[in-house]
Amino acid sequence: MFLVSARVGPFKSIREPQEVRIDPAVTVFVGMNEAGKTVFLQALEKSADVLGLAKFDPVDDYPRLHLPTYLKDHKTKASDVTTLTYKLTDHEVKGLNAELGTKVATGFTFTVTYKYDGKKTIGIDVAEGPVISALAADKTLSSDVKAAVKQSTTVGGIPKSLEGVSLTAPDQVFLTKVTQRIAAAAKDGWTEVPIWEAWQWLSKRMPRFLYFGDYDLLPSKMNLADLAQRVEQAKTNPKQLEPAHRGILALLRMADIDIADFSKPGGYEPLKAKIEGVSISLTDQVMKFWKQNEELEVAVDITTDPEDHPPFNNGPNLYLRIKNLRQRGVSTPFHQRSRGFVWFFSFLVWFDSVQHQLAGTKALTERDLILLLDEPGLSLHALAQEDFLRYIDTLAEKHQVLYTTHSPFMIHNDADRLAQIRTVEDQKVRGTIISPDLAGTDPRTLFPLQAALGWTVAQNLFISKRNLLVEGPSELIYLKALSAALEADGREGLRDDVTLVPTGGLDKVVTFVALLGASGLELAVFHDYKGSPEQKLLDLVKDRMISPKAILNASQFRDLASLGTSGKPSDVEDLFPVPFYLGCFNAAYAKELKGATIAEAALPPGDRIVDRIVRHIADKGIAVRPSGGFNHYRVASHFASQPPVLDAETLARFHGLFTAVNALFK
Repeated sequence: MFLVSARVGPFKSIREPQEVRIDPAVTVFVGMNEAGKTVFLQALEKSADVLGLAKFDPVDDYPRLHLPTYLKDHKTKASDVTTLTYKLTDHEVKGLNAELGTKVATGFTFTVTYKYDGKKTIGIDVAEGPVISALAADKTLSSDVKAAVKQSTTVGGIPKSLEGVSLTAPDQVFLTKVTQRIAAAAKDGWTEVPIWEAWQWLSKRMPRFLYFGDYDLLPSKMNLADLAQRVEQAKTNPKQLEPAHRGILALLRMADIDIADFSKPGGYEPLKAKIEGVSISLTDQVMKFWKQNEELEVAVDITTDPEDHPPFNNGPNLYLRIKNLRQRGVSTPFHQRSRGFVWFFSFLVWFDSVQHQLAGTKALTERDLILLLDEPGLSLHALAQEDFLRYIDTLAEKHQVLYTTHSPFMIHNDADRLAQIRTVEDQKVRGTIISPDLAGTDPRTLFPLQAALGWTVAQNLFISKRNLLVEGPSELIYLKALSAALEADGREGLRDDVTLVPTGGLDKVVTFVALLGASGLELAVFHDYKGSPEQKLLDLVKDRMISPKAILNASQFRDLASLGTSGKPSDVEDLFPVPFYLGCFNAAYAKELKGATIAEAALPPGDRIVDRIVRHIADKGIAVRPSGGFNHYRVASHFASQPPVLDAETLARFHGLFTAVNALFK
């Protein structure tokens, strides 16, 4: 079962409800500090916290601007906070239908709405007809009962339909069972028995949320007597246990140690040995992804210190330290060295502990947990953050992962993963706004994405042997997306060892060719075509800086009947059908167009769709940006945010382009 969307608000800085589509694997929330990224994760956590600790509180959670007004109605009409929509897998659909006699379709979804008063409402659509048919198909029933059951329109109406019908012993057993099902549903306030039974089935399989933030880090030391006292007090007051205490308890639980064990006779050596064993195991797990310093390990000690300040002067303390083998085993307190390592280690303890707790209450399945990670890896080195991205992808094989970031190194910048990104902005009047559309977003919010792209370009300048130079990021997005689409269709896309390098315009191609060519790299150029050869490119060929065969233009792949031959003026956008690209433009600029759309028939004549649109909006006085024209990247971003359905001719054009590019490299 997957979370497919979440409607959140009003909640803290989210003043108006925000409908957010959730990726089945990884969803990334990118935004500035205080934009509301954490707020969104907290709303999900409080909806269905797997540990049962987080709850909605209108005083803490309702937007303060409207809190006094809301509190007047809270007791009689509690506001919705979140509406979560879940989708069943094909296997779950089969299981539901087989167990309950329903016939829900593939892709079945249902919603759960959580309110500020702790109550929830369920949105499930299950037809009663198939359930009644399944009941009537019982071979033990008499023909009269079967006929009466079929006449009923609801399961709840079956007992009334059987009034006056002579019942055999099997018929009476059947009626008793149906009556019991009706009574069970009614006890919970449900009148539609199949819907109630479907909810009972679904609620047991709904994934719960696990939130991990910076405050959940393990401490360097913990007084065991104080911890034992807090554990006892927490039985009546859960607030006695803070994240630091829960972290140490998690570590002890993993070592199969109860806090009461420290007060038993027999010494601390056996307990210390158990904890060290768990620490070594966790350190080994960290090292699978931690490549910055592979000679770190966590050391555990249990000792007393009467000279320390309270409560650490009262009995034994548990100490966590990081030992650096590069420095001959020198150790420092856990919180003083390598905060990135501390974060990673703390996360593993927390995550393993929660899974351990769940496994003790029921059979744990892979999709029981949705992970909410708040600024994960923020303290890691840039290259270590790339390592952590791999770890997140590993987690996503078993769990949906939602995480927040403002680091460019915590973002996958592949075009086919742009759809996983949600931008988060704090707007003055509206509050927190969450959107999948990168177009029109505050440049400060987009900076991590731009920086990620810039880092990729800079990195490729030095490590990629084969490079295809394109004019800008729009071309990069289109070519990446089309390559992935062709490969998904079992056809040839762009070679994996060919790197797309946006140069920032044709004028800069010369500089890039000179720089890359001097490094002994293989190069090709793909550019827009104005109707005649570009002099700058001819000069590159003349100076033998690039082969003429390595210069390709969009017009060569526009006409399928003459692939490889330059034709009429063309941009990469002209490789798409005009209605398709125009649809992307209208969607990307829907706000500026104020609900109107530009039809193909309204465009002036011409060979290039981009030029035709520019002339049209200029003639009509439509201002979509202050500088005139329109942002090509904005349209490309919209294209990438919604997986496109492309026609055969478009795929054939790009297939011809990739075949030609691939053939250029050795």
